Amino acid sequence: MKTQELLKISLRQNAIFIPSAMIANDIKNISGTTAVLMANVSKLGFTFSESLLHALNNVNPKYKIEVLEVLREVLGTDKNWTPLVKEWNIPTGESAIDHVATFFANFFQTKSGTTLQCGHIIPDNTFPLERYNGCPFCGTPFEFGKIENYGQGSKLKVLDLWTEKELEDFYTSLLQSKTALDATQAESLKTAMKYLPLPTTDVAMKETLMLVIDLLIENGKEDEASQFLKTPTDILRYLWFKNTGFLQIIEPKTIVKRASKNAAHFYNFLDTSAQAKVASQKDLKLKYSRKECLMVASWLNNLDMDVETMCEIMHPKRGMWVRFIRALRLAEYSKRKGFEKLAFLLDVFYNQVYEVWQSKVNSSRLKFDADKTFALLKQRPGLFARSLFSNMLWFGADETVAHFEEIIDKVPARLIFTLNMYAQNYFDKNIQRSVKPLGGTNKRIPANALLNLYDEAQLEAMKNQIEELCILAMKKRFAAVSNTNKTMYIDPQLFNIPVAIGDRSDTVQDLPVALMGTRFPVEGNEVRLFLQWGTGLPAQHLDMDLSCHIAYEEKSDMCSFSRLVTTGCKHSGDIRSIPNKIGTAEYINIDIDELAKAGTKFVTFTCNAYSNGSITPNLVVGWMNSKHQMKISEKTGVAYDPSCVDHQVRVTQNVAKGLVFGVLDVAKREIVWLEMTFGGQVVQGLDFKGVQALLAKLNSKLNIGSLLQLKAEAQGLILTEDQMADEVYTAQWAMNPAAVTQLLID
Repeated sequence: MKTQELLKISLRQNAIFIPSAMIANDIKNISGTTAVLMANVSKLGFTFSESLLHALNNVNPKYKIEVLEVLREVLGTDKNWTPLVKEWNIPTGESAIDHVATFFANFFQTKSGTTLQCGHIIPDNTFPLERYNGCPFCGTPFEFGKIENYGQGSKLKVLDLWTEKELEDFYTSLLQSKTALDATQAESLKTAMKYLPLPTTDVAMKETLMLVIDLLIENGKEDEASQFLKTPTDILRYLWFKNTGFLQIIEPKTIVKRASKNAAHFYNFLDTSAQAKVASQKDLKLKYSRKECLMVASWLNNLDMDVETMCEIMHPKRGMWVRFIRALRLAEYSKRKGFEKLAFLLDVFYNQVYEVWQSKVNSSRLKFDADKTFALLKQRPGLFARSLFSNMLWFGADETVAHFEEIIDKVPARLIFTLNMYAQNYFDKNIQRSVKPLGGTNKRIPANALLNLYDEAQLEAMKNQIEELCILAMKKRFAAVSNTNKTMYIDPQLFNIPVAIGDRSDTVQDLPVALMGTRFPVEGNEVRLFLQWGTGLPAQHLDMDLSCHIAYEEKSDMCSFSRLVTTGCKHSGDIRSIPNKIGTAEYINIDIDELAKAGTKFVTFTCNAYSNGSITPNLVVGWMNSKHQMKISEKTGVAYDPSCVDHQVRVTQNVAKGLVFGVLDVAKREIVWLEMTFGGQVVQGLDFKGVQALLAKLNSKLNIGSLLQLKAEAQGLILTEDQMADEVYTAQWAMNPAAVTQLLID
């Protein structure tokens, strides 16, 4: 179990972990079991590097079996991939009339027709039943097939060798990451913490710190955990993480609202939003043991911070703190001897005899008191950076930038990069920006109204000021680090990969990871989307839908359960109920030549939860692509081939109703991987302008190659095309975003 879980971590980084102790020999000739393993792995679309092949050749056959089992598990070869329609690339000819006739036949219980396992009567001369694996009326599958076609992929993905050193380095890099971990990294970190000792290193991000604190407390090391809790917000974040599983402090009302909205339905008699709201409120209720109450009371009492400052920090989440104070019985513990600071804290907090820094900033800003506003903002450089653009429009660019220059050296590097990346979009009057509120879905927001006070030349000057300021600051930071190296090699692929700042993905990538904004070239004429859900769950109604939005210059179209065939796209049929334990699947075939001929600009890939609630956990969605033709089973309609999978993601904890997981640029013949949540039961709820706003946001990001060029220029390194350079940065290195963040020098 341990080695299999560690294998999954390495696979996400395009490698296979082999403990050194398992390599028993140094045999050069390929053994029979190794040859069989290579053949089986190539059918799944993978091959081994020379070092990995040599290591695998010298481990016992049991470990080789584990490697193959992990690959098969991640690629879902044991899952059910059978769609509703056999040979679904050929339209069945079903129409709305067939559904209406079947409805009346079942309502009046007519005798003519075929009665299926689900109990529905299918009248004669309606649906061609020989073409279906289940009921075409209710979407319940009856027949199941296995994957028939393997190895159709046009290229093999090369896996490298990981030893204990690479695994430990990756583990440490996650803890040291200077940006928040996404869902994939967080899951890898949790697995590493479960099976490996905790390295001695500084933890850079508060969210990562919560996972470390949780591990220490589970192991009975509450006192050791307390050293990491520096502010009341750290304590609140940990408590809320334990209660909800969210590493961010999402307001209770936001969680309740999302749960209620996700349970809404087109048809009133199926709407369960009221029940979902009550259930969500019940789930969020706080209940703690005496031991936990004493632990938190001690944390607050022992914080090395004055009471007024603690109260000011607690103020933005005052409502949540009131709930926690009651649930943790802190008033009771404050009366104990030795808890005098806690008693004073509660007294000051409840009577609100403290000043709030943000209120002073807002007040001086409204009075247009620039000197006082900037004096306050300089006290908190991070917040100054976050409000820099709006203050430039409010007080004027030159004055604001002059004040900001005084404290820019104290601003975290990730914020400087963010400013540089987003200035282009922020100062454009015609662009709507894409944002994702905590706990919500992606939204479009209009440009700042104050932009209308300035002409285009002034706004362009503001953009240039920000760019020059940020680049100068980054160069200064790079130049301040001594570097004895002389040459640097940058993989050309790194100029297509954005720096992972601000992209907090909620889905897990079990195959080699890709950063949001990564572009996948389409080799052939066909892209095949797939959706698999319900594995491990009992048979029930659970309707997830695979769809795509097709954007033309002047119009839009879609392919979904309600429109199975349209120009350039064919859907495999709408499954609304899952079989017992094995799950079910839907597909969409996309013909790029046909779409290009029709003038299509973009095709957006989406999945939705038509059933009440959010997208079901462990749902897997992605796309396949191959230079060669990808076959569809004539007997069952199974169209999945693991060797053709370009990219796939697995939903873990998601409060969204809909998910965009990719955009096909038809003219460029490439797919942009992105993750964008949206509300609504069907693809019609997608706001395509929101997708365009997110694409614009991703395009504005600084790529890793450009960042490395900046480093080379600041440190006097010569760029070379020779991979024997002193510093080598490859695409494999960039697959670990946590390692890339070490370039962000603070």
